[in-house]
Amino acid sequence: MSTAPTAPAAPGILARIRTTPFWVQIVGGLALGLLLGWIARAGDVAWLTTTLDTIGKTFVQLLKLAVPPLVFTAIVVSVANLRNVANAARLAVRTLLWFLATSLIAVSIGLALGLLTDPGQGAGLSTEGLKAPEEAGSWIDFLTGIIPTNIATTFVEVNVLQIVFLGVVTGAAVLKIGEKAEPVRRLSESVLELTQTALWWVIRLAPLGTLGLIGKSVAKYGWDLLTPFATLTADVYIGCALVLFGVYSLLLRFAGGLNPLNFYKGAWPAIQLAFVSRSSVGTLPVTRRVTERLGVPSEYASFAVPFGATTKMDGCAAIYPSLAAIFVAQVYGIHLGIGDYLLIAFVSVIGSAATAGLTGAIVMLTLTLSTVGLPLEGVGLLLAIDPILDMVRTATNVAGQAVVPILVAAREKTLDRTAYDNPTGDLLGAAPAPQPERVTVAA
Repeated sequence: MSTAPTAPAAPGILARIRTTPFWVQIVGGLALGLLLGWIARAGDVAWLTTTLDTIGKTFVQLLKLAVPPLVFTAIVVSVANLRNVANAARLAVRTLLWFLATSLIAVSIGLALGLLTDPGQGAGLSTEGLKAPEEAGSWIDFLTGIIPTNIATTFVEVNVLQIVFLGVVTGAAVLKIGEKAEPVRRLSESVLELTQTALWWVIRLAPLGTLGLIGKSVAKYGWDLLTPFATLTADVYIGCALVLFGVYSLLLRFAGGLNPLNFYKGAWPAIQLAFVSRSSVGTLPVTRRVTERLGVPSEYASFAVPFGATTKMDGCAAIYPSLAAIFVAQVYGIHLGIGDYLLIAFVSVIGSAATAGLTGAIVMLTLTLSTVGLPLEGVGLLLAIDPILDMVRTATNVAGQAVVPILVAAREKTLDRTAYDNPTGDLLGAAPAPQPERVTVAA
């Protein structure tokens, strides 16, 4: 007696979530967060606001927890592995020059928007009772603060700039010593792999983190808060969009001879996660993965992406400080001359490492204001809307951190054009195929 074949069981909700594209999960978390945040604010539901706040804070804390070991081991390994890269010094110099060039373009756009729109005029903000930040950025503090006084404190307090310094010194020593330092290099690679694996688990929670972060912002601030900052907010978003979609597209097309659409298809998961997490360093594993998937040799990407995640900040260190400086000057009725604008551009291009890849750009802003001679109390005006502005700033940062290695690899004829021309936007798909051991740079 034959029996009819049984139909396969319908996949459970968890299985359906796992098979849903990651970007759809993020968008779903964003939409649900906006809805829950609106409900919490409109209905004054305190427990819902607290819950959203807790979810968002927990996600960010989990990202930050991985920052010290991730940055240190990534820098050590990337510097030590430069021995596998032909003409490594040339690649490093060209990467740095492209970082500086794109930062100069970004700050120019920020200044142009500020001069055209006057974001601080008519804001109607009171400056009474404002206090300067307890810790303000200065060139002396910036330069002397790179070198740690206590290694343990550097890691406990998550001073990213000092961690980068220690990583570079350690990696250079490993590179110099050679075979005797192999155990240190292998240990660093193992710790880096462990950290990235654990961080990937956190990144899988990004849709939930999105829900909490966006929901908390809506519940706590609402939309009324943006009224006096409407022009500044629009300027930051427009400026970042011009750089993110305009400048980078033109550079990819004309400097790299590449189709920009392929870049956005491949890099979108990193850009999206950066928008939500507001952390360039927290997005580092995703940025590196999408950069390699777009054809950048892994040995070069392992150096350029961590380097960019701690120094390449077109959003936080170029567009935003220039606009914020003009905003603060106009609120306080202070006239800025051509020399001041040139100084803002200089600070933004040279001092971008002060942001160090963490959420927020307060250090860079205080560095800019103090250099130009503007009241540091003006920082207090911008703290309330900083999370809203920081989302698009960080997305722009991360896009630039991926664009530059692609440009350099394309111009040096080491970019895998087949991989670039066939991008995948599935963050959770298979890892990229192994790249060749050695990178050959055209003479």
